[in-house]
Amino acid sequence: MSPPRRSHTVRLVVLGSAGVGKSALIHRFLHDGFQYKYTRTVEELHLLEYDTGSGKMRLEILDTSGSYPFPAMRELRIRHSDAFALVYAVDDPGSLEEVRRLRDEILELRGDKGAPIVVVGSKADLSDTEGRVLLTADVMATVEGEWHADFMETSARTGGNTVEVFRALLQQVNLPHRLSPAMWRRRDTMPRPGVKKRPPLKKNSSCVLS
Repeated sequence: MSPPRRSHTVRLVVLGSAGVGKSALIHRFLHDGFQYKYTRTVEELHLLEYDTGSGKMRLEILDTSGSYPFPAMRELRIRHSDAFALVYAVDDPGSLEEVRRLRDEILELRGDKGAPIVVVGSKADLSDTEGRVLLTADVMATVEGEWHADFMETSARTGGNTVEVFRALLQQVNLPHRLSPAMWRRRDTMPRPGVKKRPPLKKNSSCVLS
C-alpha cells in the first residue's frame, strides 16, 4: 500500500507499453537530456517541489513499467493519482491500442472521480521513411474528438513538446504551470521500495522549481 499523501502533494503517472519512451520523456523534462541506450524500467518515483505563489507544492512523477507485472498495484496507482500521461510510439500501432486499453481501465476504476488524461505520441521526430506509421491527424481525431482528452506529440530526442506535456497535466489539476528548466535545482529521485536501479540508466536526481 502507498503511504497516505499530504493534501499539497500531486501525483502524475506516466503509463504505456514497454519501449515507447516513457522514461526518456521524463528524463528530458527533468534533466534536459536524452539517453540513447534503452534500459527497462521497473518503477521509479521522481519528486519535485515548486513555489505556487501561496506556498510550496510537492509534485510526484511516477514512471511505471510497461510490463505491468502487478495488476493490483497498477490499479492502486490509478485510483490514488491525480493525472495521467498515456504514452504510445508513432512507430508502434500496438502501443496505441495499449493506450486505448489503459484509458478504458482508468475511466472504469475512477468512475465519477474523473481522470485528467494527456495522450502523448512519442518519437515524433521520426519520418515515414524512419518508421512512423501512426499519422498525427488520425490519432488526434480519435483522442480529441472521441475521447475528449488532450493530445500532443513529443520527441525526447529533440526535446520537442516535453515540457508542454507536464504543463498540460498541471493545468488539468488546476495547478500553476509556470515551469522553467532554468529554475530547477537538483534533488533526489526515489526508486520504489524493494526495487533496485539498473545500470547504466542513472535517474539519481529530480528538481525543485521556485
